[in-house]
Amino acid sequence: MSRRTTVESQKGVLDQWDREHSWHPFAQMSEYCALPQVQVERAQGCWLWDVEGRRYLDGNASIWTNVHGHNDPDLNAALLEQASKVAHSTYLGLSHPAGAELGRRLVELSPPGLQRVMFSDNGSNAIEIALKQSFQFWQLQGESDRVLAVGMEDAYHGDTFGTMAVGDSPGFHGRFSRWCFESRVFERPRDESVAEARRSLRSLEAVLEAEQGKVACVVLEPWVQGAAGMRLQARGFVKSLEALCRRFGAHLILDEVFVGFGRMGNFFVCRQEGVEPDFLCLAKGLSAGYLPLAATLTRVEIYEAFLGTMDSGRAFIHGHTFTGNPLAAAVALASIQKLERLIESGELEQWIASFGRQVREAFEGHANVSELRVRGMAAAVDLCPAEGESEWSVNDRVGMQVCVAARSEGVLLRPLRDSLLIVPPLVISEEEIAFLIRGILSAIDRVIKERIR
Repeated sequence: MSRRTTVESQKGVLDQWDREHSWHPFAQMSEYCALPQVQVERAQGCWLWDVEGRRYLDGNASIWTNVHGHNDPDLNAALLEQASKVAHSTYLGLSHPAGAELGRRLVELSPPGLQRVMFSDNGSNAIEIALKQSFQFWQLQGESDRVLAVGMEDAYHGDTFGTMAVGDSPGFHGRFSRWCFESRVFERPRDESVAEARRSLRSLEAVLEAEQGKVACVVLEPWVQGAAGMRLQARGFVKSLEALCRRFGAHLILDEVFVGFGRMGNFFVCRQEGVEPDFLCLAKGLSAGYLPLAATLTRVEIYEAFLGTMDSGRAFIHGHTFTGNPLAAAVALASIQKLERLIESGELEQWIASFGRQVREAFEGHANVSELRVRGMAAAVDLCPAEGESEWSVNDRVGMQVCVAARSEGVLLRPLRDSLLIVPPLVISEEEIAFLIRGILSAIDRVIKERIR
């Protein structure tokens, strides 16, 4: 039996196991099982290889997590060094060097006042922790009427019930709304103009005035609403929103799960905006795409409100089995060190500028693009029929068709309905950006031509 036959046989078995037993996230499984499967076997830099040896550029940074590329030697070394010591030790009643050092580094990188770190293992949990800490804080302060959370229109903060409650993503969560706690929503900016920022802020102000004394916290994805389709806010918007929270006495929870760790050009948007949130929620790029890890940073005065004797009932009773996992913490520390060098040297700024320039040159004015949004190392390309072409329905799945077609061009992407979200690893080169864009343009052209035929 030839090697090719052996590989094809292996691929067939893996595909069968996948179709018969897996339930993939965010997927209509009848569609997934009907599409050609990709079995990723190995990776290097910005590239992934499947079991058949085909190479693909990772155009979504493995769901927005990858910072330094795959199989990075420095991160691998940190992981192996930690694995030679201890892979996991509970954070319940114990600590370990990697966790203690990572907590210190995150505090150093964050705005003043954020002095306490609670680790968890994904972005949803980071937000859940902030929500629970905010609600409990107000109870402990004797302000038991502060039970409402306020989120932005179209926000997505995760899929646990608390994060669904403060989000506004009916396409994801609508059928679970009856089980979610009560919250309020303010209007999002429709674009990154100052006028739209002001309109959105007036909407939030109206909510805070109407619910004065009842709002515990406001939750925001600063600068970019990722899963809403890279919806942008004007620079300065977050600072103005912070002022509203201070005026009405509500906590500000910043969800930097997506935008943090270099995606927008620096470690955190709040530092770039000069904002001091009450809670800062981190995940994704925190561990550079290696292992599940999240963190919720909290202001010292909030932490101190939870202190007391055991019979006081003030303790925050919440935790996760793999909280502060040493392997993930060690990789995060190595990643932070590398990212600092990229930011301080100006390299990351140059890569982001190249990304923005090439994306705009390729897609602005394209006949099948209705809107393009770019901020940092992230972009959204909204696809549409060109003038004279027939309209699309949701079941046409044009965005998904383009992503499937892009695989044959050596590019892996994920669509959001008929939007293409382009979020590569931060270390992508100019040549790799050009390859990525050529592949997407070719896939769009192929899908549109097939539809016209």
